[in-house]
Amino acid sequence: MSLPRFFLENQVIADEPQEVFPLRLARDDAKHAKVLRLAPGEHIAVIDAAQDYFECEIASFDDDFPLVRITRHEDATDDGPLVMLVQGLAKGEKMDSVIRHATELGVAAFMPLTCERSIVKLDAKKTRTRLDRWCSIAKSAAMQSGQPRIPEVLEPRSAKEAAAELAEATAVLICWEAAPQTASLAQAIGRGLSECSCPRGDARIAVVV
Repeated sequence: MSLPRFFLENQVIADEPQEVFPLRLARDDAKHAKVLRLAPGEHIAVIDAAQDYFECEIASFDDDFPLVRITRHEDATDDGPLVMLVQGLAKGEKMDSVIRHATELGVAAFMPLTCERSIVKLDAKKTRTRLDRWCSIAKSAAMQSGQPRIPEVLEPRSAKEAAAELAEATAVLICWEAAPQTASLAQAIGRGLSECSCPRGDARIAVVV
């Protein structure tokens, strides 16, 4: 059974001087820990602000924060390309589903794309509300699926803005409904890495839908 997973925004565990130390969880994560009814002696997985992985044992609780000790440490690993999903804005709750499931697959970042025929039109207030919701969904999905990082969700870009930001990408794959179905997405990414002779761990791939 996988361990409950938490991400730390500002705390670097390697810098903690004490054997037992408080885990400075975000407010919503502290509430989540209470909901899980975690007890002393139980173990949790923690990704700290340096992207290092720790397995920690809960020693006790100090107000809202668990006091923990490290039982296992693994350095951060980069075993594959970072993939950004550039997704055209969709109506209803479609974007919620896209962000949730793509996070579960390991997408590292999302760039919502405002297209000429997008039905969804977001003003500044709606953009902030949607971004907060999408970030929350990405974080929850990352915690539940055991991802090594929480995906970044960028503000919506126009096609021109997106093209400028993707100029430095290792490869850009554009999904097109009329394209011949001769390769899977994984095969297309592999071909792009091969053509640019870039190590997998250094690659930055954008998939545009």
